[in-house]
Amino acid sequence: MSIKKKIGLGIVTAALGISLVGGGTFAYFNDVETTNNSFAAGTLDLGIDKERIINIDNIKPGDRFFRYFQLSNNGSLDMKEILLNSTYKVLDKKGDNAGEDFGEHIMVEYLYNASGKDTVIFRKTLAEIKDNPVQVLKHFPAGAKNAKFTVQFEFVDNGKDQNKFQDDGLELTWAFDAKQQEGSNK
Repeated sequence: MSIKKKIGLGIVTAALGISLVGGGTFAYFNDVETTNNSFAAGTLDLGIDKERIINIDNIKPGDRFFRYFQLSNNGSLDMKEILLNSTYKVLDKKGDNAGEDFGEHIMVEYLYNASGKDTVIFRKTLAEIKDNPVQVLKHFPAGAKNAKFTVQFEFVDNGKDQNKFQDDGLELTWAFDAKQQEGSNK
């Protein structure tokens, strides 16, 4: 290759390099848009109208006790279900229950009032539902009116000697556990 061709090729290469570097400094159109986004979590808030559903003394076999209460959805999220967790402690003052559980003699009939019609949710002894969650309501929409419940307790008269339960007590704890609806596309 001749010197003229080498010099010409060098000039062309230099001009190409300068045009590439210089091309980056030319003005171009640009537009920027900004969005402000947010996320806010909802609330799951189960309400109950009573601190204590039942407090009764001097019961005997065959006695029945009706109590009423209401649950409400005070939050902004729908509830998938409400579970009842039941625990109790037997107070055997004389220590003569001979291994029998007083909770096996207390029957619970749990009713839900839907539009004035009572629906039996379950009928079991306290011993049967102890540490065994039971669904008491399915789907509770946010902002819905109160759900009314009736519960009947019965000291079951089994026709046998139940003297061992005289003077005994039972401390019952019911915890209502609301579960959220499944997540969804929004």
